[in-house]
Amino acid sequence: MASWETYGVGLHNVGSYQSSGVPYITGSSNLAISGAATACQDQVQFPSVTKSITLINRGTTELRVHFANMKTETTTLQNFHYVSLPHNKDSVTLNVKCAEVFVSNPASTVGQYTLFAELTGIPPERMFELSGSGINEDNGSR
Repeated sequence: MASWETYGVGLHNVGSYQSSGVPYITGSSNLAISGAATACQDQVQFPSVTKSITLINRGTTELRVHFANMKTETTTLQNFHYVSLPHNKDSVTLNVKCAEVFVSNPASTVGQYTLFAELTGIPPERMFELSGSGINEDNGSR
């Protein structure tokens, strides 16, 4: 069997990221506080590993995008392991591979967003868990 016959999609396969990504769009018009003491968060799980993600703030309240669950990983917020989009029409594009992302709303007003992702052909179960400094661990900076 020739080596090219066993070559396929994967996390370390450059071709999986060089080709155009499959479009994926989702969002929320009602990301709101669920309780007075905690911020609200959406978990977006992708049908395949991403090539890039673009988050657009569509409301008047600050939104945050991060790669760890802020409700179980307290260092996510304490150590600023997120990107903040404070204003309407603010956006950020992240060229990252991941199987999920979290969008949170720290304010007491409703948050609205659109999330666009470019997807690879890599199944999400092949993606490793994102963790470590800058994701969910204390990196020692204050």
